[in-house]
Amino acid sequence: MAIGNGSFVSEFILVGLTNHPDFQLFLFFLFLAIYMVTVLGNLGLITLIVLNSHLHTPMYFFLINLSFIDLCYSSVITPKMLIHFISRPNTISYISCMIQLYFFCFFGISECYVLTSMAYDRYVAICNPLLYDFAVSPKVCSNLILGSYLIAFSSAMANTGCMLRLTFCDANTINHYFCDVLPVLQLSCMSTYINELVVFILSVISIIVPCITIFISYGFIICSILHINSTEGRSKAFSTCSSHIMAVSLFFGSCAFMYLQPSSSSSKNGGKISSVFYTNVVPMMNPLIYSLRNKDVVFAMRKTLRRRMF
Repeated sequence: MAIGNGSFVSEFILVGLTNHPDFQLFLFFLFLAIYMVTVLGNLGLITLIVLNSHLHTPMYFFLINLSFIDLCYSSVITPKMLIHFISRPNTISYISCMIQLYFFCFFGISECYVLTSMAYDRYVAICNPLLYDFAVSPKVCSNLILGSYLIAFSSAMANTGCMLRLTFCDANTINHYFCDVLPVLQLSCMSTYINELVVFILSVISIIVPCITIFISYGFIICSILHINSTEGRSKAFSTCSSHIMAVSLFFGSCAFMYLQPSSSSSKNGGKISSVFYTNVVPMMNPLIYSLRNKDVVFAMRKTLRRRMF
């Protein structure tokens, strides 16, 4: 029976991370632990920022949005992934697959631009501190976040719309643990040239453009830091950027490995490992990076715990 726009496939089979049954239970508990840390870490960071007025600054406004995106991003992928570790066959309906693909694209692209907005915040704070209140006003912050979500919405719609026009005939086994764009494209029984072109263009817009913007921002930031006379001042300036640099490196590095290469040359296992980083590891690491390496967040955490205990 035809499903969607000419697709003859009613459901897909997900191969998962590995075919070895001996590893399934271990991987279930491993990724369950990662997901629990992700949920608790991001919800905890959001709650901490909301409850402490001294954290109501542009930097933490962006961080709240990053935590929200990471929480949703991981939740789009991980629960279904966990079910697949303990149940067979690993199936997902055609409609559910397209929905998962859409939200995966939406939250992934949103994260790219929120990280870029955070780089802009650090650039203004270090290079133009006197203009900070004007250049990073609440209105500017809101517009940056709204713009990030609008770009993500448009890009995800374009990607999913192009996917819905494809026909899937007999092949329905996705060599992945979720409905990622490139593995699903490989199953189509019609030409995917337009889809691959759209994926490449959107990857350039969502990865290369933010990366270049972030690199330019940090070029100016490093120049400004090197002109600071005191060692303590330089150390403090570097420490305010180190968490963001780590988050950017993890996320953009793994995304670039997956999407900025021809689909024919991409390693299937390498693609899965790369995907684990940006769908599971990065959402877990971000709240840890921004809390453990941030004195203001550590102080707020201690203050909140004392307030709840006494």
